[in-house]
Amino acid sequence: MRPQSPVQIDIKGKRIGGPRPLICLPLLADTQASLLEQAGDIPTLKPDLIEWRVDALDTLTDTRSVAQTLAALHAMSKAWPLLFTCRIPAEGGMQALSAAMRVPLYQMAITSGQVDMIDIELSSGHDTIQALRSVCRPAGVKLILSYHDFERTPDSDALLQKLQDAEQAGADIAKVAVMPRDSQDVLTVLNVTDLARQQLKIPLIAISMGHEGVITRIAGGLFGSDITFASGTATTAPGQLSITDLRKAWSVLSW
Repeated sequence: MRPQSPVQIDIKGKRIGGPRPLICLPLLADTQASLLEQAGDIPTLKPDLIEWRVDALDTLTDTRSVAQTLAALHAMSKAWPLLFTCRIPAEGGMQALSAAMRVPLYQMAITSGQVDMIDIELSSGHDTIQALRSVCRPAGVKLILSYHDFERTPDSDALLQKLQDAEQAGADIAKVAVMPRDSQDVLTVLNVTDLARQQLKIPLIAISMGHEGVITRIAGGLFGSDITFASGTATTAPGQLSITDLRKAWSVLSW
């Protein structure tokens, strides 16, 4: 049996940190029309969660337009828990926003009643994290604090510290995603996942990206990672499998 999180999160009938890892389907599109076209595949693909990577949207700097697109997406997918993410370019995002624009964008999403989780980078800093955390709590929105490195894999101590830092900063879920240079880097991520599951009270996500790291997307749940990301038509990180291929692999694990 896979290790479960001491604190588990239930959203719309899905349990994060429970007896099986969950599949999150990312949606990445530059227009509302193409986003909703991707959303049309959700009932067929049957993910556990969906993530809107809003940083790809061509009207990102117009919060009112983003709110309208969010409402349209929610109307099509309200049965699924929705993760709202505006990734920064330094950690794989498509567009840059100043903090003065990014915080209000997140606040709009949090208070809309249409978002269940948000993901912001741990590197956003204490003030930004606490400003959003203070809005998340009364709205019932869960906070993912994440760390991404598309160039390398930090050593075990540094990677574990990132997950611990996220928990200490008030995350409901801690996430790391890093790029391996060899098989030892992949083992580092799996080892850190196992160590973190023994130490953290909250659910966690740990991913080794790229071709070498695919095994962490398939089997990370055996070590304590609670969510993996798998694609429909949009791939948001190197090494993402399609939901169909992931489920084929998972059938061997009886998930």
